[in-house]
Amino acid sequence: MNFPFYIAKRYALSFSKSTAINIITGIASLGIIVSAMALFVVMSVFSGLKEFSLSFSNSTDPDLKIEASKGKSFILSTEQVNQLKKSTNFSAFSKIVEERVFFLYDEKEQVAYLKGVDSFYSDVTTFNEQLYAGSWIESETNQAIIGAGIMRKLSIGLLDFNNRLEVIAPKPKKGQISSEDDFKRASLIPVGVYSLNDEIDNKYVYCDIEIAQELLGFKPNQVTNVEFKINPNSDEEKAIAELKSIFKNQVTIKNRAQLNDSLYKMLNTENIAVYLIFTLVIIIALFNLIGALIMMIIDKKANLKTLYNLGVEVKQLRGIFFFQGGLLTFFGGLIGLIFGVLIVVVQQQFSLVMVNESLAYPVVFEVKNILIVISTIYILGIIASWIASSTVSKKLVE
Repeated sequence: MNFPFYIAKRYALSFSKSTAINIITGIASLGIIVSAMALFVVMSVFSGLKEFSLSFSNSTDPDLKIEASKGKSFILSTEQVNQLKKSTNFSAFSKIVEERVFFLYDEKEQVAYLKGVDSFYSDVTTFNEQLYAGSWIESETNQAIIGAGIMRKLSIGLLDFNNRLEVIAPKPKKGQISSEDDFKRASLIPVGVYSLNDEIDNKYVYCDIEIAQELLGFKPNQVTNVEFKINPNSDEEKAIAELKSIFKNQVTIKNRAQLNDSLYKMLNTENIAVYLIFTLVIIIALFNLIGALIMMIIDKKANLKTLYNLGVEVKQLRGIFFFQGGLLTFFGGLIGLIFGVLIVVVQQQFSLVMVNESLAYPVVFEVKNILIVISTIYILGIIASWIASSTVSKKLVE
């Protein structure tokens, strides 16, 4: 067995004659345990909050979305549709017509997006399951689904046949709009209401795609985007490659992360910030480890002189305390990680901490969080051990 490691193991497993040193070593070990546990729990909580935040957008966003690379719309040819239907990379796709328009209801006004969808839209996303009142629209009807925010602002009632929701959009033409003849109108009957978050609830009104195409003066095969659900047996890279071969340079392809670019950036920035803050806490805790090792070096000074006189090199003497610090870090980090995993698993299974009566505080157990905690604790622990062990010098033992 390596000599410095053997002595380090003896020092780590035995108590010092000095009660003060035992207390300092115990505090250092406890600091490592608590730091590792806290870092893992906080990262698991943040993973849960991230998943919870993205769940709202995931219910409305497809796996992939294509948009016109130039202009607002593009023509979806029959050949392209047939290629998409034969593809094994997609389990479903839906044609979309989306545009910002003017809504009028009982003399109340609101500007929002009209999103015309076809009958396959419910196969691409789970948005139709997010309704808290009413039902989903039927194809080839003037039914509409509205957001809760728009409903409140316009005081809209469901299935109100006396006061219909009027949609107004400018006719496609060059030059300025000068009269009411430059606008096209359509009437919708709200049959359902969705509520996800403030931004989406105030943004969209859903209707049948044919109504949106007619209102905007589109051709039957003209769309603003197409949304896709990737086949579970396929992967994103293959799906994107096939779309590029089908549409050439006609469209821009976006995945779910790119559709929510600002949200993903915000969550990742917050994740990094939380990690750095708790890493600072670990660094502060490891100062106790440095102090404990230095106190141990002073306490074992006589033993070190004896070993030095017996022919042990200064480098090996330093290795004793380097390995001792490594052992304290290893077992402290491992114990802290075990406690952290137990806390996360218990919260997942029994929901001990609640946000409200129906929502448990979200936590997600991820292997990557374990690897991050282990890497952080051990790297910083090795650095702290090296700093402390470097105080052993030839002058000290002579």
